[in-house]
Amino acid sequence: MLIVAALGGNALLKRGEPLTAEAQRDNVRTAAVSLAELVRAGHQLVVTHGNGPQVGLLALQGAAYKPEEAYPLDVLGAETEGMIGYIIEQELENALGHDRPVATLLTQVVVDRDDPAFARPTKFVGPVYEKAEAESRAAAAGWQIAADGDKWRRVVPSPRPLEIPDLRVLQLLLDQQVVVICAGGGGIPVLRRNDGSMIGVEAVIDKDAASALLARQLGADALLLLTDVDAVYRDFSTPDATPIGELTPAQARALAVPAGSMGPKVAAGCDFAQTGGISGIGRLEDALAILEGHAGTRITNAGEKSTRRT
Repeated sequence: MLIVAALGGNALLKRGEPLTAEAQRDNVRTAAVSLAELVRAGHQLVVTHGNGPQVGLLALQGAAYKPEEAYPLDVLGAETEGMIGYIIEQELENALGHDRPVATLLTQVVVDRDDPAFARPTKFVGPVYEKAEAESRAAAAGWQIAADGDKWRRVVPSPRPLEIPDLRVLQLLLDQQVVVICAGGGGIPVLRRNDGSMIGVEAVIDKDAASALLARQLGADALLLLTDVDAVYRDFSTPDATPIGELTPAQARALAVPAGSMGPKVAAGCDFAQTGGISGIGRLEDALAILEGHAGTRITNAGEKSTRRT
């Protein structure tokens, strides 16, 4: 099977941990063990990942320069794709005993210049702050901010991903049995000009939405959305909360799930499952068990009309 595995933020940095290279490597080393199990089970693997804290940190470092010298978000996204991809690539090679080629590909993702997200930034990036500090930093840097639980963070536009122009390169690598790490942080957001050329844009694409698009366009068999929660729950955050093993896309879309955490994963899982593939949501350490139906939540069309590419 061809599997796209989307690593949640906890695979790189757990909430409250210092944003250091050492902490991220320790987490990635653990993640690599679970990813290697998928490869050893005979599956082809494509890995995607988030980059919110990392791109936010680079933006903070850029604030030390004059405003006109600060790098835009698309360039920062490319930097984090390279940095995080390097760590995942190295630790996955180690976990596989260097018996399979692993490569990281900087991945552009086309968005629509008229996407309403540009007028309503909602995507969290960077560290969390107390409200007063967030307001101070926002005033100095021209940010927009929003509450994230009991803390505050910077928010940026998160347009819908439309196209992955690097798909041909990805397919060439997969044809050579390479384990590919790509579309980090949702990919590098770009606009397609009228003449067909592309240019980067200030935005951060949702990683789960980009992963679902990638899985669809590659014709993958499964999309694993891996996090630190063991499954999707019915009646989440209530005494009656119950984990759900199997859902159709229609059933999953009808669930009340937290918009800022599980919501994007369920939406992405539904989008992919509607095409005929299997979407799995659950803990990173349960990746193979989720794929095999022994853990987590699986979303399949189970008789609903399929739009899967062939």
